[in-house]
Amino acid sequence: MKVVDMHCDTISELFYRKEEGKEHSILKNDCHIDLERMKKGDYCLQNFALYTNLSRCERPFEYCMKLVDLFYTELEQYKDIIGIVTSYEDIERNRRAGKMSAMLTIEEGGVCQGELSFLRDFYRLGVRMMTLTWNYKNELGYPNRMWEENGETFFVPDEEHGLTEKGIEFVKEMENLGMIIDVAHLSDGGIMEVFRHTKKPFVASHSNARTIASCPRNLTDEMLRMLAERGGVAGINYCSWFLRDWKKGEDPVSRMEDMVSHMKHMKQVGGIGCIGLGSDFDGIEGSLEMKSAEELPALEAAMKRAGFKEQEIEAVFYGNVLRLYKDILH
Repeated sequence: MKVVDMHCDTISELFYRKEEGKEHSILKNDCHIDLERMKKGDYCLQNFALYTNLSRCERPFEYCMKLVDLFYTELEQYKDIIGIVTSYEDIERNRRAGKMSAMLTIEEGGVCQGELSFLRDFYRLGVRMMTLTWNYKNELGYPNRMWEENGETFFVPDEEHGLTEKGIEFVKEMENLGMIIDVAHLSDGGIMEVFRHTKKPFVASHSNARTIASCPRNLTDEMLRMLAERGGVAGINYCSWFLRDWKKGEDPVSRMEDMVSHMKHMKQVGGIGCIGLGSDFDGIEGSLEMKSAEELPALEAAMKRAGFKEQEIEAVFYGNVLRLYKDILH
């Protein structure tokens, strides 16, 4: 079963290793994702996010440009295995040639520092999807509220704060360019404003159903219905905290049965067409039942056991996301 994954943090993980003088090959490594294991997992396309933590970065635009350089430096070595894509036709061309595809995305709209010219520059460099925020307020908008207490991090929904005026300018320009808007990490208020100020489908690249797991990074049923009506897609996040509400003392484990539970609920609320995959591989910690890219066939098997039909599994694994890419990417 072909795989399209809307989000991983592998490029940032490799960058950290490079900075520390460690091995950092995209071909083979001990991360969750490398090209060899993607081939074993039957991947069609992987979105590679350029994750930037604003709290650790004084010059986010420059930092993100270094990540862009690493993305191209690594992937261009293996053009016979994987091709970098900026359009739907590129994806189809790679498929016909028997190659996988790599799409460049950004996780943290603050790397644009509020400059539309920087957004357009990233588009020219191949970026085709961007989250408006990560976990900190930036020039474009607000995430859901976060605070730390006794060494623990807590999140609560924020319906009051959404997009800034600059953020509204950005989503309109992203639609104009053909860059996919990603509302993962955006506040509840911000997500609703994206609906109000846009017309095209968009994504929540790595977000699950809040009814099943109360993490505010997941989507409410109202959001899922609206996303489905717009033609958008939410990517199942494999992180244990997005999959279940764990009780104190329990050992959180990312289990496929929980992923399937989210899929069932999302199908009931918005239909099968609003569900995709957004692993968050190399951005999640803890115990994983499905440990790497080569193990995606196990998720396919879990969906079959749960009663999903073949065409429904195809839709979740690749069909829904490719349909959206065909609609949006110029």
